[in-house]
Amino acid sequence: MAVPQKRLSHTSLKRRQRFHPKRDVRPAVLAKADRLVIRFVAAIGLAFLAVIILQAVLG
Repeated sequence: MAVPQKRLSHTSLKRRQRFHPKRDVRPAVLAKADRLVIRFVAAIGLAFLAVIILQAVLG
């Protein structure tokens, strides 16, 4: 026999967080920061590969 599931009341459901201009960082600023982080990670990865390739060629 299946046990009926308990329904959550409307107040217990987590409300969707909306953007608040005075409290939150603007979404455009977050997107710009994300792009900057991706560029740094890519540059570090390429430098790491370059060092490995140089060691393989010279060593």
